[in-house]
Amino acid sequence: MPEELGEGEREHWRELRAKSGTPRNPFMEPEFTDVVGRVRPRARVAVLYDGREAAGFLPHERGPLGQGRAIGLGVSDCQGAVLRQGLAPDTRALLRACSLSSFAFDNLEAEQGLFVPYAAEEHTTYVIDVEKGYEAYESVLRAQSPKFLKTTLAKERKLGRQVGDVRFVFDERDPAALRTLMEWKSAQYRRTGRRDRFAQEWITRLVGRLAETRAQECTGTLSVLYAGGRPIAAHFGLRSTTVLACWFPAYDPDFAKYSPGLVLHLRMAEAAAAEGIGMLDMGRGAAEYKDSLKTGELPVYEGAVTRPGAGAALHWLSREPARRAHSFVRQRPRLASVAARTLRGAARLRRS
Repeated sequence: MPEELGEGEREHWRELRAKSGTPRNPFMEPEFTDVVGRVRPRARVAVLYDGREAAGFLPHERGPLGQGRAIGLGVSDCQGAVLRQGLAPDTRALLRACSLSSFAFDNLEAEQGLFVPYAAEEHTTYVIDVEKGYEAYESVLRAQSPKFLKTTLAKERKLGRQVGDVRFVFDERDPAALRTLMEWKSAQYRRTGRRDRFAQEWITRLVGRLAETRAQECTGTLSVLYAGGRPIAAHFGLRSTTVLACWFPAYDPDFAKYSPGLVLHLRMAEAAAAEGIGMLDMGRGAAEYKDSLKTGELPVYEGAVTRPGAGAALHWLSREPARRAHSFVRQRPRLASVAARTLRGAARLRRS
């Protein structure tokens, strides 16, 4: 269980991440695994030893017949093992030692040589680079999409004139603001025909606990854009000293004409740069707002490694048909557009 790790082991985990040379994505820190363990009773951490010293950690969840999955799979945006540089255990032998028949992932970190060979698909995660400061980021936006930046800033000024003073809080601690965000996000999921993540109790509890987490490399961060004294857009994510992992953004649709979500992301980028954070990771999944805001892209992977047996067969039956169907649709833009319209239509029918 994650809570059984000693502070010495947790500190060693942090040291391994620091030495890895990869971005310090907060989803890969022990604090995230620990909080998942408090809401998901099947959460586990395998500790790999080289002699008497811990040389690696594999956070995971264990299901029926030993089906394994990345910790927080379905909501975690960065996954994999935390290993000492140069350590390369046999993947299937590791699964056997963990009594796992499979290990599934959907946002595998690109540097995960242990599991990347078993990936079925490569996806793109969209990032904003503010390493050189916010002004440098604005310069990039002016070069690549000058109309977008000019229009968004004009809408922000118009919002102030027509609704009231615009105020941004990078790290809002008001629980009511978090509840408002979750209500907006649930409504958005239902409006677009998507599964409402906040209808799942464990996700609501996970976000609530992470909102209270204050660790150097994993801090729950609620950012809110106010206008006229009321919240009109908000985002909850996790931040480390160098990465802000964007997670749950939403806005009040009554103010859609002002593009409050875009304004919010610009202010988040500005605040993150001021804090010394170099990158905002907006996660995988194509979206128009990501194309407008991004400065680059990184690969992430989806798939599973399996061992022969009933557990592997159960994994295939439970995940592969749906994954392949989704992949088929994603790779065909016209079909994806039809599917999105169908989901929205079904959502409207359910509401009527």
